[in-house]
Amino acid sequence: MNDNRLGTAVSPYLRLHADNPVDWREWGPEAFAEARERGVPVLVSVGYATCHWCHVMARESFADPEIGSLLRQDFVAVKVDREERPDVDASLMAAASAFTQQLGWPLTTFLTPEGHVFFAGTYFPPTPVGQVPAFRQILAAVLDAWTERRHEVDANAAAIATAIRQGAEADATARAAEGADGADPSPLARPARRSAGSATHRNRPEGAHLPSVDNIRAVTGQLSRAEDTTYGGFGGAPKFPSTPLLEFLADAARDGDAEADGLLDRSLHAIRASELTDADGGVFRYATKRDWSVPHYERMLYDNAGLLAVAGAEQARGIADFLRDTLRQDDGAFVAAQDSESTIDGQRVEGEWYRRPLSERALLEPPPLDDQVLTGWNGLAIRGLAIAGDRHDDPEMIGLARSAADALLRSHVRDGHVEVRSSTPRGPSAAPATVEDVGLLAEGLLELALVTGEVTYAVTARSLVDDGLANRFDVDAVLAGAGTATGEQPQTAMRSGTVALAAAAAGLAALTCDSAYRTAAARLVADRATTGTERPLGHADALGVALGLQRPSREVVVVTSDPHDPLRDAVRAARRPGTVIARVTPTQAAEWATAGFDLFEARDALDPAAYVCHDRVCALPARSAGDLAAGLAAPAA
Repeated sequence: MNDNRLGTAVSPYLRLHADNPVDWREWGPEAFAEARERGVPVLVSVGYATCHWCHVMARESFADPEIGSLLRQDFVAVKVDREERPDVDASLMAAASAFTQQLGWPLTTFLTPEGHVFFAGTYFPPTPVGQVPAFRQILAAVLDAWTERRHEVDANAAAIATAIRQGAEADATARAAEGADGADPSPLARPARRSAGSATHRNRPEGAHLPSVDNIRAVTGQLSRAEDTTYGGFGGAPKFPSTPLLEFLADAARDGDAEADGLLDRSLHAIRASELTDADGGVFRYATKRDWSVPHYERMLYDNAGLLAVAGAEQARGIADFLRDTLRQDDGAFVAAQDSESTIDGQRVEGEWYRRPLSERALLEPPPLDDQVLTGWNGLAIRGLAIAGDRHDDPEMIGLARSAADALLRSHVRDGHVEVRSSTPRGPSAAPATVEDVGLLAEGLLELALVTGEVTYAVTARSLVDDGLANRFDVDAVLAGAGTATGEQPQTAMRSGTVALAAAAAGLAALTCDSAYRTAAARLVADRATTGTERPLGHADALGVALGLQRPSREVVVVTSDPHDPLRDAVRAARRPGTVIARVTPTQAAEWATAGFDLFEARDALDPAAYVCHDRVCALPARSAGDLAAGLAAPAA
C-alpha cells in the first residue's frame, strides 16, 4: 500500500516525489515517532527541485517498485528540501562528513529513531559503478547492521551526535566569550548598549579578535598563488563562481589593493566570456571542466544575485535581465532557480534547451522553475540589484529591488519580523525562519534604503537585525531532541546569513550612532574571518566585513532634492570597506532622524549639501561635487 504523503507539500521538490512507490514522509517528529514505534531506521533523502542528480536518483531508484517495497517494509522514508529546510540540511551534512568528503546532493542519510545519523552518502546508482555500491546494496547493508549489530550502530550514531553537539557548543562559547561581560551567551545575542567614547577611532570594535588588516590583505597573495592563470578563476574542475570570494576581492580592491582588483577583473571576465554565462545573461551553477566549459546547467538565484554585487555594467545588466525575465513573479519576488533539465521531443534531457540558440528556445518548453520564494535569497537579490543599480546608474535594477522588497514585506514579514521563510503558489511553508532569512533580508533592505532614501526599509532592517542578534529563531524539534542542531554552516556558494547580519549591524552602528551594533558585528564574524585568512578558497565570506570593521568608520550623507544633482554622482566612488553612504532629500533626512537614525539629525536644513564624517565627526558640508571630492580624499582627522 502506498501511503506517500507529499502530494500536498508546499515544496516543489517534495511534490516531485509524490508519485514514487516510496511512502515518503515530510521531516518532523511524527516520522521519528513512527520509526520508534516500528523499531526501524529512518532514511532521510535531501535534495532540491532543480538538482540534476537528484532527478537521476529519483528516476533510477525511488521510482523502482522493488526499492519502494524495501523502504516501506524496513524503513521510515523522509524527504527534505534543502532550500526549505537549511537547518536540517546543515545538521545532516555535518554528520555525513564523518562518512564521505564528497558532500553534495542528493544527500542520503540513515538515522536512528532518536535522530542520530549512523551512515550517509550522496548519489547511489541502481547498479554498482566502480567503487560506488548500488542503492539496493546500501539498503541491505544498513538493514543488516541495524538488525545484527545494533550496539555498533547506536554507539557510532551517539559518537557522531556528540561530536556535532560539542562543536556547536564550542562555537557558541567562543563567540559569547568575545562579547561584553554579562551578555547573553547565545552566539547571536546583542551585547549591552555602551557609549560611543571619544577617541578618533573609538568605533573600532572591542572584545572580538578580528584578524588584522595586514592578515586580511595577505589573503590576496594566497589567492594569487591559487589563481588558474590559464583559464581564470581558482583551482581546477569543477569551477564555481564562488561569489563570496569575489565579493572579498571587490572589497579589497576598493580598499586600495591593486592585486585584488586584477584578480577580480580576470575572474569576472572568465565567467562572462565562458559557457558558464548563458546567452540570455543568466549564470549557471558551475562548470564541470577547468576551462569553464560544460556547465552544470541549473541556474540559481543566489549565484546570480551574488554576482550582481560585483559585476561590471554589461555583466550586471545581463544578469538583471535574466532575473527579470525568468525568475521574477508577477508580484515582484524572485523564485529560487531554473532546472537543468527540460522536455524536448518527449524526452527529459539535461542542458539541451540551453545549448539551442535563443530563437530556437522560444519555440520549446523551457526548463521548469523551482517556484519557491525564499526570504533570504530574495534579500540577496534585493541587495545585488540595489548595489548594481546604484553603481551603474541603472534605475530599472533599483526598481526590481524595490518591487521584490515590497513583495517580501507584504507576504513574508509581519510587524518587522520574518514570519515566512518559504512560500509557493500553494501557500507558505511551515519551515521556520533562519539566520539566512533574517540576515540577508536585513542587509538587502538596508542597502535599498540607502540607495532610495526611503527610511521604511531601514526601520524593518533594524528590527530584523535586532531579531538576529537576540537569536530569535526556533530550533527544529527533532534536531533539538537529538542535540544535533548546528546553526548556519560556513558558506562557499553564497553570502552567509551570519555575515550579512554582521554587515547590516555594522551599517546600523553608523546610521544610529549606537556602537553596540558594531561590537555585535565584530563578534559575529571574528572566528569566520580568522578561518578565512587561513583557508580563503572555502571561507572568504567574512573577510570583507572584517576588513571594514578594522577600518575607521566613515559616513557620507548627500542631501539634495534634485535627483540629478552632481553630488549624487560624486559620492559613488566613495564606497569602500568601513564607509556607509546615504542619499536623501531634505524631507527624507528628517524622516530618518525621527525614526531614530541619529546620523541624520539636523541634516535637512541645507539643500544641496554633502556631509563627510569620520567616526561621526563631520567636516563642514560640501555644497559642490568638487568640494565633496576633496572631502572624500581627505584623511580621517
